[in-house]
Amino acid sequence: MASSSSGKSVPAPEAVQVLVSSLADESPVVREASAATLKDIASVNPLLVLDCCSTVSRGGRRRFGNIAGLFQVMSVAIRALNKADVDPQYMSKFAKVASAEIISTKELNADWQKAASGVLVALGLHLPDLMMDEIFLHLSGTNSALPAMVQILADFASSDAFQFAPRLKGVLTRVLPILGNVKDIHRPIFANAFKSWCQACWQYGVDFPLHTAIDGDVMSFLNSAFELLLRVWATSRDLKVRVSTVEALGQMVGLVTRTQLKSALPRLVPTILELYKKDQEVAAFVATCSLHNLLNAALLSESGPPLLDFEDLTVILSTLLPVVCISNDNNQQSNFPVGLKTYNEVQHCFLTVGQVYPEDMFAFLLYKCRSKEDPLTFGALSVLKHLLPRLSESWHAKRPLLVEAVKSLLDESDMAVCKALSELIVVMASHCYLVGPAGELFVEYLVRHCTIDLNGEHTESSKDFIMSAGSFNPFMYKKSEVKIGGVSPTELRDTCEKGLLLITVTIPEMEHVLWPFLLKMIIPRIYTGAVATVCRCISELRRHKNTQSDIIVSDFKARADLPSPEDLFARFVVLLHNPLAREQLVTHILAVLNQLASLFPKNMILYWQDEIPKMKAYVSDPEDLKQDPLYQETWDDMVINFVAESLDVIQDPDWAISLGNSFAKQYELYSSEDEHSALLHRCLGILLQKVHDRSYVSAKIDLMYTQANIALPVNRLGLAKAMGLVAASHLDTVLDKLKDILDNVGDSFFKRILSFFSDRAKMEESDDIHAALALMYGYAAKYAPSTVIEARIDALVGTNMLSRLLNVRHPTAKQAVITAIDLLGQAVIGAAESGTSFPLKRRDVLLDYILTLMGRDDEDGISESNLDLLNTQCLALSACTTLVSVEPKLTTETRNHVLKATLGFFGLPDDPPDVINGLIHNLTTLLCAILVTSGEDGRSRAEQLLHILRQIDPYVSSSAEYKRKRGCLAAYEMLQKFRTICVSGYCALGCQGSCTHNKRIDRVMNNNFSNLPSAFVSPSRDALCLGERIMVYLSRCADTNPEVRKSSVQILDLFFSISLSLPRSANPSNGLDIELCYGALSALEDVISILRSDASLDPSEVFNRVVSSVCILFTKDELVAALYCSSSAICDKVRQSAEGAIQAVIEFITKRGMELNDTDISRTTQSLLSATNHVLEKYLRQETLNAISSLAENTTSRIVFDEVLAAAEKDIATKDVSRLRGGWPVQDVFHAFSQHTVLSYSFLEHIISILNERPIFRGDAVKGENSNNVGESSVEDNVLHAAVIALTAFFRGGTRVGKKSVEQTYGAVFATLVLHLGICHSLSNSGQQEPLRALLVAFNAFCECVGDLEMGKILARDREQNEEEIWIGLIGDLACCISIKRPKEVPIISLILCKSLDGPSRYLREAAAAALSEFVRFSESFGPLLEQLVEGLTRHVSDDSPNVRRLCLRGLVQMPPVRVIQYTIQILSVIVALLDDPDESVQLTAVSCLQKVLDSASTEAVEPILLNLSVRLRNLQVCMNAKIRANAFAAFGAISTYGSGPQRDAFREQVLAAFPRLVLHLHDDDLGVRRACRNTFKRIAQLMELDSMVALANTHRFSSDHRGDYEDFLRDIARLFTQHMSSRIDTYMASLIQAFEAPWPVIQANAIYLCSSIVAFSSVQHISTLYLSQVFGMLIAKINRSTDAIVRATGSLALGLLLKSTNSSWKSTRLDPPDSLLVGRDA
Repeated sequence: MASSSSGKSVPAPEAVQVLVSSLADESPVVREASAATLKDIASVNPLLVLDCCSTVSRGGRRRFGNIAGLFQVMSVAIRALNKADVDPQYMSKFAKVASAEIISTKELNADWQKAASGVLVALGLHLPDLMMDEIFLHLSGTNSALPAMVQILADFASSDAFQFAPRLKGVLTRVLPILGNVKDIHRPIFANAFKSWCQACWQYGVDFPLHTAIDGDVMSFLNSAFELLLRVWATSRDLKVRVSTVEALGQMVGLVTRTQLKSALPRLVPTILELYKKDQEVAAFVATCSLHNLLNAALLSESGPPLLDFEDLTVILSTLLPVVCISNDNNQQSNFPVGLKTYNEVQHCFLTVGQVYPEDMFAFLLYKCRSKEDPLTFGALSVLKHLLPRLSESWHAKRPLLVEAVKSLLDESDMAVCKALSELIVVMASHCYLVGPAGELFVEYLVRHCTIDLNGEHTESSKDFIMSAGSFNPFMYKKSEVKIGGVSPTELRDTCEKGLLLITVTIPEMEHVLWPFLLKMIIPRIYTGAVATVCRCISELRRHKNTQSDIIVSDFKARADLPSPEDLFARFVVLLHNPLAREQLVTHILAVLNQLASLFPKNMILYWQDEIPKMKAYVSDPEDLKQDPLYQETWDDMVINFVAESLDVIQDPDWAISLGNSFAKQYELYSSEDEHSALLHRCLGILLQKVHDRSYVSAKIDLMYTQANIALPVNRLGLAKAMGLVAASHLDTVLDKLKDILDNVGDSFFKRILSFFSDRAKMEESDDIHAALALMYGYAAKYAPSTVIEARIDALVGTNMLSRLLNVRHPTAKQAVITAIDLLGQAVIGAAESGTSFPLKRRDVLLDYILTLMGRDDEDGISESNLDLLNTQCLALSACTTLVSVEPKLTTETRNHVLKATLGFFGLPDDPPDVINGLIHNLTTLLCAILVTSGEDGRSRAEQLLHILRQIDPYVSSSAEYKRKRGCLAAYEMLQKFRTICVSGYCALGCQGSCTHNKRIDRVMNNNFSNLPSAFVSPSRDALCLGERIMVYLSRCADTNPEVRKSSVQILDLFFSISLSLPRSANPSNGLDIELCYGALSALEDVISILRSDASLDPSEVFNRVVSSVCILFTKDELVAALYCSSSAICDKVRQSAEGAIQAVIEFITKRGMELNDTDISRTTQSLLSATNHVLEKYLRQETLNAISSLAENTTSRIVFDEVLAAAEKDIATKDVSRLRGGWPVQDVFHAFSQHTVLSYSFLEHIISILNERPIFRGDAVKGENSNNVGESSVEDNVLHAAVIALTAFFRGGTRVGKKSVEQTYGAVFATLVLHLGICHSLSNSGQQEPLRALLVAFNAFCECVGDLEMGKILARDREQNEEEIWIGLIGDLACCISIKRPKEVPIISLILCKSLDGPSRYLREAAAAALSEFVRFSESFGPLLEQLVEGLTRHVSDDSPNVRRLCLRGLVQMPPVRVIQYTIQILSVIVALLDDPDESVQLTAVSCLQKVLDSASTEAVEPILLNLSVRLRNLQVCMNAKIRANAFAAFGAISTYGSGPQRDAFREQVLAAFPRLVLHLHDDDLGVRRACRNTFKRIAQLMELDSMVALANTHRFSSDHRGDYEDFLRDIARLFTQHMSSRIDTYMASLIQAFEAPWPVIQANAIYLCSSIVAFSSVQHISTLYLSQVFGMLIAKINRSTDAIVRATGSLALGLLLKSTNSSWKSTRLDPPDSLLVGRDA
């Protein structure tokens, strides 16, 4: 620490005054720093701080801008005073200042006013009497600051209750007289003060006797205040006043006398209760808390009996009951904490009363429960629930009364009441209240409310279902109405479910009540929603109860009011309908069935033990179940099979009849819209199938139809399937019933016409009936025995009976009729498969009906959604397939009609995908069925196949992927079907070899075609048009979609496998090598096998194999036809497919081009050129031109080349070739030429010669901006322009041939381009942009040609940018790229560029220097050339151009490390010279390069110039350029490595001298400077020879960017300086004081803090003697004069450091009036 015994004391008063004045600074940062410093030093000399604060406070807030901050400092200083320093007279001045500010305004709760109050409270901690006397002076009725003074007394009471309580008498003496005159606006403050004073008394009473603070006088005062507050303030119209008054009265009730309290009760209680009328949660909470205190004081006092009888308490309790409801409601809202607190306080109030009057409380609550007001009932139930466990002993004898009261509430419909009642029932159960019939009643109540749904209504209608068997009658249900919004239906239901499970599992006494009573809850309709919970409870009961079967049966038979086993089984089976029902309903039902198996016939037990676990496993994972779209249908079938098998194992007709009756009664349990009815129909249907009593069956059929809601499609389908199940055993009975229904419909068509004009509902009803009838007929035919259905179907179709069912318009009705027709067709097919075949009469008419029904039909006003229409069409296609597949064969007209109506479905959008996929599948199946059943011979079927395939072609080549996929899959399926019927070895059903189908077909074919040649029976190969067909699907083999690719390859395989088995043409030119063809076909099939097994195979490899096989399998005529058709394939809308077509054409030409004659070549060329003109994508055009090149290579090429060149000159003369849409085709031909082996070199040589002989862009400089107008250019310019374009095109050829030609002259080309880049930039600066653009285009083409993609990216990055740094950097990047990619070319290029350094043009020299500076980085193998380069670069470091100077230096440094070491001395001499360069960019380069050289430089090279370098680097460390500054610091750290030699001491002196500056810049404004300084600090810390310095560099505060951490670091550095480097303190102090004037404010602040820290922590006496006063003075000047906030703020903190360090010298210093520097000055 700084010595305090020096001969010169610190100017502490002046420093503190400056800090105090800084509290009013305009910057918040300075204010905070000054306040923090003053609060910190206040502990040293609080009196001095107070003196200075007192000085500036004389003018008040009008003269001091931050009076709040000043008062805060004063408060801290006063609290820091020792008892010996507390001068009452002096403290009174601050009391008066603070009070004066408070009373100077009428404002309340301003920041400065609160701070002034803090001063008085702080004074009160030392001198409570002084503080109170000051406040008492202003406690008069006319003083505007009266509320503020009272608030101060309240704050003091809260801060120090032990000093306040004994002085309460004095406070009350002065406050009571003015209470009567307090305005309403101020009364909350006074009331809050009384609350705080009373709380202080209660706190005082914890440690001391309360009577020592509250004597008779105080009690009298409190009584008076209590009376005033109660009589006057509590009746105020202002709610805020009333709330605060009641809160105060609640604290006072325990302090006033019992007499006073008793007399006040008649007024106090209503006053408190009045607050509940206001709809405010806070008011209710305050009132409840006050009531709780009041009840404790009045009822539980130890000094006497209760002051209130229970009759007096009824009003309070009646008021509190609705509060329970409101608080419970608020628990769900945003004010949850307030509502919960209020609810708890209310319960405490009731408990307090209940402890004193338990019986009266019980009677009161029961009375309120019987009231008709829902809030009171809810409150009473909630209180009962709360008090029952706590007052159980006192209420034990009241159990019957409570049970009867709860019974009377069981018909309540309010949800809040129901929830409270349910919770109370659970509590009662836990205390054994639920016994006997009453217990069953309460259990039924819980079950009934487990059925409530999310809308607040029960899952069933309001009508109760009362089982006829038994005497039990459920409660009449009344519709729930939500009168209190706090309870939702879900919450009520969850409460009842959890409560029922809780009493089942946790209360053993409830077992006798629940079992077997819960079985009665299964059957009634109103309890349907609770079946899952009831079943779960039954399972829990059976798990804990003895599970022997005889006991279960005995329990069941002991009660006559339980449902029969048949009723239970029927109910459970129907409820199994939904496998995803909530609460795992299905699982619980199956578990209960398994546990109750002993109630059923014995044979069922073994079957159920095996089947029920399977069914439970199927529904065990709902998420997995949802993945199956047919899970519901599958599950329903499992349930029906479960019923059927159960009936089969029983073999008891009587039990089956009884079960049928139970199923019949089930119809009353479900609404007509309930989907359970569909399963119920089927259950009854499968049961009737097992019954042989026809009259019983007929009666139940009538019941099914009567109960069925055929307007609902699900139930309609369930009824139809049920009828079908019955028809399996009772067909005639079912048909008779259906005929009766149909006859009863009457003249349906006429009625429908009338209904259109009269009643829409009648038309829809008619639709439903017709749809149901149609489905019932269909399923009856499907399930009926095949031996008896022919006559029935003939009667149905042949007599127009079915036509009566077709006049429907609703979508679901249409679908039902279509399904019925489909079922009829399936019945015919099924009969044929069983050996009973017969034709379906009027089949074509039925097809027409289906096609009509599947169309959109809106003319009658029934709107049909798109999804309904798609579903209808999907069913219609399936039905068409069925009808097409039956006898007789399709006629041509019908076939064409079906195709026209259905093929358009291939173009439907792919949404929704599940419906669309099914529709497309059905359409494909239909097309295959048409192909099978149409045509009389192979040729006609081939024509039909081609006809359908050509109509599908637009979808096969569509741009939409889903259309291509559909088209290819359809074509594949049709070809497969075609092969099965037209190629030997397959039957129409796909069987291979000898089979019954094949024999039957052969017999029919022999009968029909025995007199015809075989050629008419089988199609010929030419009939398949393979050339055309293969090109359509060959391009698809390269499609983007893997499924399309696989399907297309399979299509090709099918085409060729079929063609090889058909008769071949007699043309000898089409001869094929059969062995070779079969080998190619085998290879094609291998590809298919690979595709099926490995979808990740490279598509290009697959396509290559396919093309190779196709090329072999083509005949000559088919090849020519394919080439003729190649144009459309090349122009395919899918790029990959177009590429594949081009690839195929090239391979066809390459392998078999010699077979083409002149005509073939001509037409093929026309096709390819046409494709070139129509293909807009550049890549595809290039590939097409490659095909042309291939054609020219394998035929006559000269004519093609000549035409292209002539076309180029013509286009240049007549067109703007740069703006042609899709590009210039001739330019693409140039690319093709460059790729040709023979023409490539000569073509490049010709272009080079043109460019060498003619001036580059000679005309551009003349024409200026019109140089792009080719139409106005001269012929010479056209030729030149064409040469440039040709050169660009040559570069862009990109093949090995063109690249090889470029490689031969690579160095010269690159050097020329680089040098001209500089020249073109100079022209660009003068406004001539075209040369630069053309050169960049050529350069980019060159990069593409030689494969330097990185160089191309470099060019594209900053093209046409004229700034020097950009284009010089561009050249450097290009040179770097070349050096990496082509190191062998670098010596040649470097030699050319080195010679260019001597050129006259500045831009030429800069371009050469930029390139060479990068090339030298890769000069390991240059040899003698390197010396020449180093010499040239060194010579030009004195060039006129700064760019040349810095580039040459950078080049010298960027040599390989081995070479840099070789020339280190020479390079360092250049760097030392350039460190003083007048150009900053050169300086920056020099200091940056220095670091690189030092990384590899030897000590011998650096030591001679070490001191020279350190001096120059220190000069650069104060540069305004942040980058130079950062690099200078970094380089200084780098040279420290060499400071261990002979010049070690001298260099260490340099380091020590520069160390303060380094520390200051550790927190520079620039991030780069900070990082460089940190790294350098770590390096030179070793030279400091201080272990603590090295450790300091590893701390968090060193690496942190936070200002506070940096200041901590500075303090640590200052300690090191003073402890270990005392000899350099003078030098450092001088350097730091000089830094006070640095150009950067942050450096000034850093210097200020470090300098102050050194002085503060120094133990050397002369440091304090020399610098303490100087630094103090400078800090004060900086704080007063600096314009930078950071300087002023840091100066304030630094002053605090100095003051704390010299605390002994000014600890007793005071501010004398003559010393005041701030008197009269405005802060």
